Parts: sequence; structure tokens; C-alpha cells
Amino acid sequence: MKLRSLPLWGLMLGLALSAGCTPNATTDNEAPDSSSSSSTTPAPVEEAGEINLYSSRHYDSDAELYEKFAQTTGIEVNLIEGNDDELIERIKTEGANSPADVLITVDVARLWRSQQDGLLKPIESEVLVSEIPAQLRSSDNTWFGLTKRARIIVYNTDTVEASELSTYEDLADPKWKGRFCVRSSSNTYNQSLVAAKIIELGEPATEEWVKGLVSNFAREPEGNDTAQIQAVAAGECDVALVNSYYVARLRSSEDPQDQEIVANIGAFFPNQDAGGTHINISGAGIVANAPNADAAKQFLEFMVTPEAQEIFANNNNEYPVIEGLEPNETVKEFGDWIASDLPLESFGEKNADAVKLMDRAGWK
Repeated sequence: MKLRSLPLWGLMLGLALSAGCTPNATTDNEAPDSSSSSSTTPAPVEEAGEINLYSSRHYDSDAELYEKFAQTTGIEVNLIEGNDDELIERIKTEGANSPADVLITVDVARLWRSQQDGLLKPIESEVLVSEIPAQLRSSDNTWFGLTKRARIIVYNTDTVEASELSTYEDLADPKWKGRFCVRSSSNTYNQSLVAAKIIELGEPATEEWVKGLVSNFAREPEGNDTAQIQAVAAGECDVALVNSYYVARLRSSEDPQDQEIVANIGAFFPNQDAGGTHINISGAGIVANAPNADAAKQFLEFMVTPEAQEIFANNNNEYPVIEGLEPNETVKEFGDWIASDLPLESFGEKNADAVKLMDRAGWK
């Protein structure tokens, strides 16, 4: 079986699929077979059917996993890519006619929003509940974390000693004035970090902290996490906040330019003595009106098998979500660290408050 990657052509594709029409690019799509397999017994290849996967993960390495799933179960994966907001709005507009079976996002806040909007359905699965820690899934089992990443501090080893670093809160200290880089407040990774701080510190203290961060900006927020690492390496700033896998990706690259970027980059896991390092997930749920719900459940359960976790997490230099699995060698070089134990569902609950707070504090 083959992975079929379908472009985000707008709403017409999904509506056409769900209405039984057959656009040219998807002439081999078939209606789901009523004899699709359960989560425990792979169905025969000729009867397994398909799933329509809406994913905001844009990592080529994920294709390997989807191919493996298709080969193992016979279930075709139709991949529709876009950013989180595009995909969520598409599912809303498609409504009951949406062909979407599974939604994957790169941040918990978007999963929570989808949950609140009624776009996801609860999943009854002993496999998912037993393998994925409660912290990394919703309390009603509508979404589940599939990979884990840490929000860490990167620093220029030519200008900063690791002993100078401690917590996220310390980045607001005046000693970092003109030395701190970060991407914009519209970024969900930063929103979730601020949401976590609202839970930990309360809103007034968090707002003062964010104001301190803003006052220490070396430049206006711009670019993605890789751009922040590049800015630190080039001396535009001395410290920055990024997701751990961005550093690992550059370290494992065979491109000499990437190696040059990380030559003077250190990675620091903050708050080890103060609640643990902030974590986030890439996660998924089954869409409320999924036409292939059984196959979608089988897909999610496949994603937490050890074999799948090693591909899905390690190929993108993330951390597996199931206990007892080691990250890849590059990620392992970060060493052991303590993660925050806050339930990730709470980040979504405080997301709107975090966005308003960041705006008031001048984080653009």
C-alpha cells in the first residue's frame, strides 16, 4: 500500500470526497469497508480501507511511518497538510460532510481548541490510555500526545556560561537586557509556555515576567526557532528560547553550514530545581464525523507501538511519549532532565489569557 499525499486545495476537495464525488487527484479513493479491522487485529490488505489524515506536521520523516502503517495494516493514508489553523477551520467548514478522520497538530493548544469546538470524538482505547501518560492526553480522551518536546534555552558558549542560566523567570532579569531573542507571540509554543506560567505563578506575576522579557529583547521577534538559534550563533543575542528538536536537528545534520551554526551553541534545560522544564506535544485525535473511525483508531494505536515511536519521535529528534523508550543518540546527548508535571490540557484552558497578557506586555 502507498502513502498518498494530497495538497490543501481548499474546501472543495474535502466536500467532494465526502459527497461521493471523485476529483482527478483522488480517483483511487474508495468508501471505507464495513469490515475494517479492529485495533487489535490487522485487517486483510484488500479490505482494510483508508484514512484521511489532516496533519500540520511538515516533516518528511513522518512519511516513513505512514508507509509502515499502510504496509502493516493495508490501510491507505491520504495525507492532507496545512497549518493547524487552516486544518481546523477546514474541518469546521466541511462540517458533518468532512472526510477528515484524524487531526494531528504540533501544539496542545490547537488540540484543546478542537476539543472545545466539538471537532474531536472521545476514543475508547485501552492501548492509548495505558501507553500515554495522563499528563499528555485530554481528560475525556479526545486527543493524545504522540511526541514530546522541551522548550529550552540556547546560549552562545562564547559569551555565556551555563552556570549563569537557571530558570525561564531569570530571563527577565536586567542582566539579559539586549541579549534575549525569541519568536513572536503568535507562536503557539510561546503561548503555551506563558499559559503554563499563568498556572504556576498567577496572572499578575506572569505579566511582570513577560514585561521583563520584552524589555530584554535584542531585536523585534522574528523567524522560527531555527532563526533564533542562528541569531544566537551570530552574536545578535546571547540567549533564546527554542524547542529542543531544533537544536538536535542541526546537530545531527550533515550539512557543514548547520554544523557551523551549532558550533558555539549550548542547550540548557531550565527550572530543574523549580518545577521542571516546560514540555509540549505533537498530538492527535479522531475527528467527530470521521467516516473511517475504526481505521483511525487503529492508526492512533499503531502510533504508540515501540516501532512507530522510534520512527515518529526519533526521526524528528523528539522524545517518545511511552515509558521506557530512549530518544535517538543526538537527543540523548542532552542528558537527563526533569520535566514539568503540569497537565498539558491546562495550557489550552489558559491560552486565550496568555495571548491577551502577551499583547498587554508588548510581546508582538
